[in-house]
Amino acid sequence: MEWKGFEALKAYVEERLEEFHHIPQTRKSVLDDLACDIRTGVERDASVPVIFICTHNSRRSHMGQLWAQLAAGHFGVNRILCYSGGTEATAFNPLAVRAMEEAGFRISIQEPGPNPVYRVQFPGAAGEIRAFSKKFTDPPNPTERFIAVLTCSDADEACPVVPGAASRHTIRYDDPRVFDGTPDEKEGYTRRSRQISREMLFLFSRI
Repeated sequence: MEWKGFEALKAYVEERLEEFHHIPQTRKSVLDDLACDIRTGVERDASVPVIFICTHNSRRSHMGQLWAQLAAGHFGVNRILCYSGGTEATAFNPLAVRAMEEAGFRISIQEPGPNPVYRVQFPGAAGEIRAFSKKFTDPPNPTERFIAVLTCSDADEACPVVPGAASRHTIRYDDPRVFDGTPDEKEGYTRRSRQISREMLFLFSRI
């Protein structure tokens, strides 16, 4: 993958690749189950859509989408199309945006407003994502034959069945929102980004 112009992101990814031993075996097993499902889809279909779902589509689901798309490109799994959505729409949280920028993604606002549309650029075949908060049933998300990944307990419990999903996986992440307005705010979001990136890279290394 060509990293020109994204050297900071490359360094960030290389650091996370050295941290797979930090992932507990129980989570590796969950990630392996998802990897197996994606692998089956890649072998069978022209493309494999994956939607990362949390309640507000504001933090963890966006991080999951962006890191998964980058990880897929890094490991040459080019049939993956990653999306995100919530059980309700709010906005891509600015603190989560900042954490992704600090990791090395290039992010700019395309359409300002209470629910801004961001242009997120990164290396790889996908190269760019329009990121904004939406329900998982809203465009541009696919409505059938996608893999659903539930990233929070509320969405997991609210969606025992995800309409249109070919399969459903639960990979819960603690909400960095608990750090909002505290001295640990920046570190809390940084830590969550590191965890999600580490696990998405591990996941796609298994495909």
